[in-house]
Amino acid sequence: MAPKAVLIGPPGSGKSTVGTALAERLDVALRDTDADVEAAAGKPISDIFVDDGEERFRALERAAVAAALAEHDGVLALGGGAILAPETQELLAGHTVVYLQVGLAEAVKRVGLNSARPLLVLNPRSQLRKLLEERLPIYERLAVITVATDQRTPDEVVEEIVKELS
Repeated sequence: MAPKAVLIGPPGSGKSTVGTALAERLDVALRDTDADVEAAAGKPISDIFVDDGEERFRALERAAVAAALAEHDGVLALGGGAILAPETQELLAGHTVVYLQVGLAEAVKRVGLNSARPLLVLNPRSQLRKLLEERLPIYERLAVITVATDQRTPDEVVEEIVKELS
């Protein structure tokens, strides 16, 4: 059993929105590892960061991704930083990994000043730029399919993914 598609990308790339639309289009379930982490911890991700620290969050995230890759056969959306863990990178090998590419300006517009994103609390634009620079090579290396999302509707992005999947 393997997911039909595993969506990766930075905050604001559309993993949740596109994931929902893609799952509907493929008539499969969507699973979001951020939701799995929150369920396991019994609290929002922002609270995990504050109460338990990023290290604890990342441990929960690694476990959530490993379980989802093993158990889920629909569309899987990973948290933006999940790909940082070498174990997760190894587990993604052989899966249909779809990188949702987004430019900094578009990502900032989409994310806004959302304090529920713990890594973007202090200076969202600067933090997002740093995250993009740090993670970009990993996203690109892991991707089997890369889809640009800037100036495109979720339906347009889904259409391109579906074409690439067939």
